[in-house]
Amino acid sequence: MTDQILIENAWADRSLLQNEETIAAVRATIAALDSGSIRVAEPSTEVEGEWKVNDWVKKAILLFFVSQQMNEQEVGIFTYHDKIPLKTNFAQKGVRVVPPAVARYGSYQASGVILMPSYVNIGAYVDERTMVDTWATVGSCAQIGKDVHLSGGVGIGGVLEPPQAAPVIIEDGAFIGSRCIVVEGARIGKRAVLGAGVTITGSSKIIDVTTPDAKEYRGYVPDDSVVIPGSYTKEFAAGSFQVPCALIIGKRKASTDLKTSLNEALRENNVSV
Repeated sequence: MTDQILIENAWADRSLLQNEETIAAVRATIAALDSGSIRVAEPSTEVEGEWKVNDWVKKAILLFFVSQQMNEQEVGIFTYHDKIPLKTNFAQKGVRVVPPAVARYGSYQASGVILMPSYVNIGAYVDERTMVDTWATVGSCAQIGKDVHLSGGVGIGGVLEPPQAAPVIIEDGAFIGSRCIVVEGARIGKRAVLGAGVTITGSSKIIDVTTPDAKEYRGYVPDDSVVIPGSYTKEFAAGSFQVPCALIIGKRKASTDLKTSLNEALRENNVSV
């Protein structure tokens, strides 16, 4: 049987975790996540712009938690007590890791990634040349594209359950400003810019205010959008109150030099990052 079938069977019947073949399948899947040869989610080959969730891989992560024993780990002056080992061999992979950054085994960082003091959880995928800045967190199964900048204090949420739920996805070239929060399977499109303090959830209202007829999105920021925090008036039994939302106030211009394009987008729209 394939690893996928063994994992699906164990998900339905946890007693199968007593079988060596099943445990080997779970561990092989986590090792493949760690090497980047499989992913929790990946761009669809059938529908452009859509993502496919490999829910059996998320099931393998959850089964890995169940099957692992607690273990004490010594890392320099630090001691950890956990079920999941820490990731190793960063030099071989071409990844820069600044103390005390932590990446868990079963996460993937491609060549050229820089981890400032930050945290990357199991199942996460961080692609080439991305910067995970100081005290940023990349939650379980989050998918971070190439040339992304996660600024200081950014919180990228983890989505493990239910297994079929989409993880948070930050696509290539996006810039996520300081203290932004992106959770609940929200997706940030290619080259989008989130100004400081923007919160995007799976149900957040994201309103494009660049035209007379505002267009509304939910949990998705389109490619090249420049986004700032905003609010709108909502009626409650107790009266009218302001409710947070996100506002698309412009577009990041196409340029062969994305850094120049980003600086222009920030300056023209007066966005703090």
